[in-house]
Amino acid sequence: MVTAANSKSAFIEFLLAHGVLKFGSFTLNSGRESPYFFNLGALASGPGLQRLGDAYAQAIEHVGIEFDVLFGPAYKGIPIAVATSVALAGRGVDVSVAYNRKEAKDHGEGGQLVGAAVTGKILLVDDVLTSGKAILQSAGLIKAAGAEVAGVVIALDRAEKGASGQTAVAELSAELGCPVFSIAHVRDVLGFLSSRAEHAASSEAMQRYVQEFCVWNA
Repeated sequence: MVTAANSKSAFIEFLLAHGVLKFGSFTLNSGRESPYFFNLGALASGPGLQRLGDAYAQAIEHVGIEFDVLFGPAYKGIPIAVATSVALAGRGVDVSVAYNRKEAKDHGEGGQLVGAAVTGKILLVDDVLTSGKAILQSAGLIKAAGAEVAGVVIALDRAEKGASGQTAVAELSAELGCPVFSIAHVRDVLGFLSSRAEHAASSEAMQRYVQEFCVWNA
């Protein structure tokens, strides 16, 4: 029987198998030392992207959010949006895809927005939140185009405490005025590790990290 718990466990196993989720010692952009690292940019195969798109499509169907266009913030959000739209098409749901350039193009069609017309309700998809800068930049472009940000879906919520005492996900949700959903949460990663003896050392390191830097009930 497929449950939410074993579905997330399978997702974490998939991330580990493709080198997206790694355990060890890593320095984050913030300068903080983390016992794990998450990088969807490591996912570079057709079957892997297909599985990723299925995970996002399943999450989108589960939360039941209404939207008109999928938007992938440059750069990692772009293949996520494409893979998700293909997976949704396999479920009989036809959605268009748009994304942004980091810099405006001054020739050809010009501008920063590429793909489908950015109108109506827009659902952003990205990998993991740190500062949320890429999503906020995209949200600004979406609103400038006269569209509405309906929500955000990410792969992993690290649940790390921000300056406000809330998580980056909670801060972003408040700033955008829309829900932010995640396929998996740091507590799912910790649960996965604690159930496997071969990951005992990583589990202990994660426990210490979560207690110091994360909002567990986020």
